[in-house]
Formats: sequence, structure tokens, C-alpha cells
Amino acid sequence: MAFRRAVATLIPRVAQPAFKNCVPSVSAFHGDVSNLCCAFDNKKERSVPQMSFRTFASESITSKLSVTPTHKIEYDEHSHSRKAPGTEGRPFAYLVLTGGRFVYASAARLAIIKVLMTLSAAADTMALSSLEVDLSTIEEGSTVTVKWRGKPVFIRYRTEAEIARAAADDVASMKDIQKDVDRTINPKYLVIIGICTHLGCVPIAGAGNYDGWFCPCHGSHYDISGRIREGPAPFNLEVPQYRYTAEQKIIIG
Repeated sequence: MAFRRAVATLIPRVAQPAFKNCVPSVSAFHGDVSNLCCAFDNKKERSVPQMSFRTFASESITSKLSVTPTHKIEYDEHSHSRKAPGTEGRPFAYLVLTGGRFVYASAARLAIIKVLMTLSAAADTMALSSLEVDLSTIEEGSTVTVKWRGKPVFIRYRTEAEIARAAADDVASMKDIQKDVDRTINPKYLVIIGICTHLGCVPIAGAGNYDGWFCPCHGSHYDISGRIREGPAPFNLEVPQYRYTAEQKIIIG
């Protein structure tokens, strides 16, 4: 307690000489606080020391600091020119950005082309995707087998009686209902894939209960139009995509 009293007594004595010349006594204002602000009006400007520093032009300049804020800044531009803010280097920046985007777009395009080329079939595979067949070598009432995409394809040159029998069959009683006229382009030539729709066996031509095709593996019987009539096969023999290029020439695929 004694120490605190001593410090409280010494602080006013030490601070009084420092404020003696600039702050008048409180009793002189008779309790009027507004007069205290008038005591400082006579000091209109404080003395500010001169400061020396270097600018970006590496030139030493002397500036007098002012207590009044200002937006006017003077630069030493004797050795260079100063452009307006935001305009310097714009053409070059635009060129770099445009060039970069063009390079990115070209790289993306090249990558897409490479991916599509790897997914597409090779030239030799595309050549095997279609097969041209000359029908003039097939005798009436006979069946020939050609190979297309690794699959056997039956081409039957049907007689007039076979065409009439296929058209007269009752399609309502079949598993896979389909008319004969919808399975051929030219009724004389029937083109079907020679793979049984049950388990992928190869049927025998000119056999079975309907004189069409017979699968000895599980006993599926197909008629002269390749439609399933008896046995476990669920669907008719498939008709591949083909077209006529001449009266007796077709391209399968």
C-alpha cells in the first residue's frame, strides 16, 4: 500500500513540467471544457522533420509530410513513361491467352480423334464386314453356305413349290410369328444365318419334319423359310442385313 501511494504521488509531479507550457491549468477555464480546445488553436501546424527516401526510379527525393491527406503523388518520370493503370501489356496478355486456349483446344481435339481411332475397327476388319455373293452359281432347289463375319450363312434358291408352301403355312401357330414375305427381298432367294437360336449349333439343310433345316443337337425343326416349328429353339433363324447390287448379286453386311 505504501508503494502504491508513493507512485500515485510522484506521477503528477513528473508529468506537470511536461505539460506546463502547452496545457493551462484547469482552474483557468473555470470548469469550461470548451475553452480547453481553444488553447490548441494557436498551434496551427506542427513542425515535421524532413525525410529522404528512394522511389522506384532510384532517385532520392525529399518530401515534406503533411498532416492533411492528399491523393496527389508526384513521380520522377525523367527516365521512363508511365501508362494508365490496367492498360500496360494488354495486347501481349491477350495474345498469350488466345494462343494458350488454341493450343488446349487442338490438344483436346487430337486426343478425341486418337480415342475414336482406337475404338474403330481396323481396315482389314472393315473389309471382312461385308461379303459379295454371286447368286448365279446357285442351282434351283439347292442351298449353299458362305462365311460372313465368322458365321455360316445359308442361301437357298427356292422352287416355286417351296415358295408357295412357305406362304401357305399357318403363321398363327408358330413360336416366332413372321410372314415369309417379310423375310426375303426376292422370294426365290432365302438368306439366313445358319446358327440355331437355341444353343448356337449349326442346323442341317434339307432335313427335319418341314424339309427346311434340322438341328440334331436338341431337335429343333425349321421350315423352308427358316422359321421354328418344333423343338426348344425360341426364335426363327436370323436374317442378316443384305442388299442387291445386281439381279443376281448381293452384298451381305
